[in-house]
Amino acid sequence: MSLYDAPVKTLGGDPVDLHQYEGRPVLIVNVASRCGLTPQYAGLQHLYDTYKEQGFDVLGFPCNQFGAQEPGTAGEIQAFCSANYGVGFSMFEKIDVNGEERHPLYQELTQVADGEGHKGDIRWNFEKFLVAPDGAVTRFPPTVEPDDPALVSAVEAALAG
Repeated sequence: MSLYDAPVKTLGGDPVDLHQYEGRPVLIVNVASRCGLTPQYAGLQHLYDTYKEQGFDVLGFPCNQFGAQEPGTAGEIQAFCSANYGVGFSMFEKIDVNGEERHPLYQELTQVADGEGHKGDIRWNFEKFLVAPDGAVTRFPPTVEPDDPALVSAVEAALAG
């Protein structure tokens, strides 16, 4: 299965075909509203704003598996993200990223190791996966900020093709 085959829905519950992102660089991030890393929403929005005209997108997947830090309903998550961080990038329904109920998208993504050699389970909120236009995936730990030079240069390289 390709990660683009994974069934996903928007926060509003509408199905989305991930194939629309195929051939474009996308950053997939598991997010949460009540985490110490939640301010990364601002950096993710800035990264999106900077590169969206070049075909880049950020896909946010709320997850409540880490310290119950995303307890809200879809409407509450949308309102929080909009009011506090002006989030305009794509947000999807709440999913599990680990365990027996791990979403099929994350079944694919977690097979990739990050620069430290970690693969498998997501360690915390805001773990990032950059999917290049050719489908190659680069994994970044949760503590890598959206403005980290390594992440920014990886996005720019993906945009350059």
